[in-house]
Amino acid sequence: MIQSDTVRNTINFVLFQAGWFACVLYPGLPAVGFVLLLIGFHLAFISQHRMAELQFIGAGAVIGGVLDGVWFQTGILDDGTGSVELTPVWLIGLWAIFMTTLSHSLSWINSRAWLPFVCAPFAGPFAYWSASKLGAVELPDQTMSLVALAVGWLIVFPALLYLRKFLYPELAR
Repeated sequence: MIQSDTVRNTINFVLFQAGWFACVLYPGLPAVGFVLLLIGFHLAFISQHRMAELQFIGAGAVIGGVLDGVWFQTGILDDGTGSVELTPVWLIGLWAIFMTTLSHSLSWINSRAWLPFVCAPFAGPFAYWSASKLGAVELPDQTMSLVALAVGWLIVFPALLYLRKFLYPELAR
């Protein structure tokens, strides 16, 4: 296990970015396999509480997958075919790799209680907008989609931090 917080956080950030780009540029099972390898590396070399973090990653992937599923069902997001019945597996992979950042490279967001409420409504929709520009998803009505995504992230991001703090306190620093 890597001892330096700075090195762990830097590697975590790089792993997340690699996973995000893999999923967005090559949405499908191969990208998810790559993300699983990245998460395995993360758990082996970065995580200090492997089982708790694995559970937290799983919980967040389910919560995020359900949220994305709602967005697909309501037309906030589209995959270009208009026929998504379940959340695409690559988006669940994205949620899983994102969850690794909450106790590492994004742990700074807990420094002020208001930060998650200010950052999430912008950062979350920006990620989906970026993915739409790279062709991974579509925002059928861009304004409505971005507003809905902002509201969703305003709720889910602080909820994930709350979940971590109270169910997995060893992960909260």
